[in-house]
Amino acid sequence: MTSVFGDVFTEIAVLLLLAAVIGAIGVRLRQPLIVAFIAVGVLVGPSLLGWVSANDQVDLLAKLGIALLLFVVGLKLDLHIIRTMGPVALATGLGQVFFTSVVGYFIAITLGMTPVAALYVAVALTFSSTIIIVKLLSDKREVDSLHGRIAIGFLIVQDIIVVLAMIGLTALGEAGDTVGLGREALAVLIKGGLFIAVIGLLMRYVLTPLLHQLARSPELLVLFAIAWAVALGAAGAHLGFSKEVGAFLAGVSLASTPYREAIGSRLVSLRDFLLLFFFIDLGAGLDLSMLGAQIVPAILLSLFVLIGNPLIVMTILGAMGYRKRTGFLAGLTVAQISEFSLILGALGLSLGHISADTLGLITLVGLITISASTYMILYSHPLYERLSPWLGMFERKRAYREEAQYREQDEADVILFGLGRFGTRIAQELQQRGYRVLGVDFDPNLIRQQEENGYEVRYGDAENPEFLASLPLGRARWVLSSLRETPVNLALLHGLRDHGYKGRVAVTAHAAAAAGQLKQAGADQVLMPYVDAATEAVDSLFGVSGGTPK
Repeated sequence: MTSVFGDVFTEIAVLLLLAAVIGAIGVRLRQPLIVAFIAVGVLVGPSLLGWVSANDQVDLLAKLGIALLLFVVGLKLDLHIIRTMGPVALATGLGQVFFTSVVGYFIAITLGMTPVAALYVAVALTFSSTIIIVKLLSDKREVDSLHGRIAIGFLIVQDIIVVLAMIGLTALGEAGDTVGLGREALAVLIKGGLFIAVIGLLMRYVLTPLLHQLARSPELLVLFAIAWAVALGAAGAHLGFSKEVGAFLAGVSLASTPYREAIGSRLVSLRDFLLLFFFIDLGAGLDLSMLGAQIVPAILLSLFVLIGNPLIVMTILGAMGYRKRTGFLAGLTVAQISEFSLILGALGLSLGHISADTLGLITLVGLITISASTYMILYSHPLYERLSPWLGMFERKRAYREEAQYREQDEADVILFGLGRFGTRIAQELQQRGYRVLGVDFDPNLIRQQEENGYEVRYGDAENPEFLASLPLGRARWVLSSLRETPVNLALLHGLRDHGYKGRVAVTAHAAAAAGQLKQAGADQVLMPYVDAATEAVDSLFGVSGGTPK
């Protein structure tokens, strides 16, 4: 690649500056940054300014971004959500993928596409963006709502399906005929079984103890996570699965450890930064002259995604006994295609299955549906109020699952930060009184000790707002902090406020000045252990009413 700027460093600097400016405009318009970054690629690509085009450095950063994306997806593969949601996540996820792909395939064939191109387009239409949906639900404080949990459940199912699709397509791309395909599929199964078995053994005997040692240094823990993701990505590529599958399995291998939230929350920013280059690279590869002929097919396919996908989800949820409101709000979350759809299209192009025109069509559908569905989700409640009279057909006379599902959402009455001596005593007292307590600490020794004592615990940082988003804040009555550092407690208070936490908050201080500062920051109660202990000691010695020692 040649650049008008003469060197790669200057080229990257220009890309980052443009991404920041256009990204700011996109945020102002309430659009996901994916749209802004693709727009940057189109702007600087050969179709418009011609400043830059794909090169080895940008391509490497893009591949690292995709690997980290799959790693974080695997890391957050919370099978507990699928279990607690009962059959709804699997039924909705699998049902939506099946019906969308079948209907999408026939639409694509009707538009004159070849069977292989139609298959890629149909499959691309089935996947919704976990990143965008979780971000929008979090901004609206609806992650812990019933429709939010259902949506996250079937998005996890979609993520698993897209990884399986990548494995299958990679095997198909390496086989030249039917006999070769069968031979390659068998080889993939054998190698995949051995690969997973080795990872399983490492999970059982190596990874958790190793992470326990590495967690003494948060920076070393994150470095190991990145190295592990890239290493298994490379191993997956050498075994014929693709680097994406290897990185995904690397995330799954750490998902059962108590450090997954801490790792995931610290990798979010790096993942988003590296994915910037994937979307710029994708936009730079679009030929605007070819996209002109794709406008009508893109609009038709986009309408199917924007209207058809929500209708499919509403039909499935209604048949399973959910109210029309839950079905409508959950259905809107699938009214767009995802970054995985674009990655799948790029994989098909690299394997020679589809042409650049087909990838351009998928990208154009992505731009339309992501832009439109963002506003649909942001204004979902006014939309529901307007459409509610016509949605009765998607609801049974008795929506029997709602009450039971709400009961299943309760996860913790109290979230307690800090599991030292003071925090542990608080946890013991609360549990003796019948409260469900979720403990959080950044010390791996305390985490392991409290796990052995039977407490529900998580490894995490009270100052990390991304970590707070992973906690069941929606149902917690209290958030308590036994941590003594005032800056940490202030950061916790600000983070809880930003996440829309509506319960009560108690924090710890050691001086009256710090207590006043914390009260002013929004704490409902400030615990002062030394002062409280001194008061109890004096009461014990002299009696509450005063007098001589007992």
